[in-house]
Amino acid sequence: MTVDQRPLAIALMGPTASGKTAAAIALAKAHGGEIVSVDSALVYRGLEIGAAKPDAAEQAGIPHHLLDLRDPWQTYSAAEFAADAAAAVRDIVARGKLPILAGGTGLYFRALLQGLSPMPEADPAMRAQIVAEAGEAGWAALHAQLAGIDPVAARRIHATDPQRIQRALEVYRLTGKPISYWQAQPGIARLPVRVLKLVLSPADRSVLHQRIEQRFDLMLQHGFLDEVRGLRALPQMAQVPSPLDLPAIRAVGYRQAWQFLDGQGSVAEFRDKGVFATRQLAKRQLTWLRGELDARWFDPQHEMDRLRNAVSLFLGN
Repeated sequence: MTVDQRPLAIALMGPTASGKTAAAIALAKAHGGEIVSVDSALVYRGLEIGAAKPDAAEQAGIPHHLLDLRDPWQTYSAAEFAADAAAAVRDIVARGKLPILAGGTGLYFRALLQGLSPMPEADPAMRAQIVAEAGEAGWAALHAQLAGIDPVAARRIHATDPQRIQRALEVYRLTGKPISYWQAQPGIARLPVRVLKLVLSPADRSVLHQRIEQRFDLMLQHGFLDEVRGLRALPQMAQVPSPLDLPAIRAVGYRQAWQFLDGQGSVAEFRDKGVFATRQLAKRQLTWLRGELDARWFDPQHEMDRLRNAVSLFLGN
């Protein structure tokens, strides 16, 4: 029987507001770890309060990787994440430290741990053509076009998600095959590490909803709306024709704050929309996590000792 000699890594997954940041930091302190963020909002500079980015005090003494990689008017793909995260993990392992992959972006975890299906690189000219078409007909019309080409992808992609609509149409136009075909092709695992997958999630869904509501209210108290006002005031953002189409501004909470500052609704309505959108995000995250059949689940209220024991056993401590 061959013994698996690959270096070890921890993947700490879970829905938003489940306590992953605090748990990852505690594990890093206990086991000489470094944290690799697996969060599509934390890659953007300026998204601090609304993205629950670890602050300087939380990061103190624990190296954090893949934070603040892009400006909010820029984009960042899952393929870019997979390459950057794999490089970070290799560097951490080479220095004899424990990589702790922490976050809730399922696409990023899948890209890193399972590999991405082979697909063509982005084509700037094709993307510009699709954006121009959307400017004339609207993204809903392009989503309808996608439904005729690739109903499988169209069912997964919301009509208000221009980035994914654009990519799906781009892939089809470049290859003649729908993106769902390419996504069904086997990917190649990127990481030469053995990963223990842990899911942190309250067993009672109402507890998670309460945590989401409390955290959103705390964000508002800490100046979330002022943060979004600052983003809106950036000269580069003023040059973006449709800022609500940017991945950074589509992040949960930011879209609702942006729309409120555009004059849509009252403060109370904005708050309710933000909480609802965060709950919907958590629901999508939990749906994805249930498909991770090799992951072990832990309730952050009652099972943190059991989680710590599982990590210690995995590491041989």
